[in-house]
Amino acid sequence: MIRNFGNKLGLAWWAKIETDQPRCTYWFGPFITKRSLKEDMSSFIKDLSNEGSKNIKYSFVRCKKEEPLTI
Repeated sequence: MIRNFGNKLGLAWWAKIETDQPRCTYWFGPFITKRSLKEDMSSFIKDLSNEGSKNIKYSFVRCKKEEPLTI
């Protein structure tokens, strides 16, 4: 897939999401464009909120990311 190839080259877009309760870091991606990542973020944030996550902060990062995607 193009996304996986872009990720291997460090060109993919990821969202780094951090929560206080539970204290976790989630990586959401990879995406080819920052725009497509932004479009999908609301559903991911909504899912975290529905699961009880508190104080959700996120940033967009262009990088190469592998497992683990949740820390």
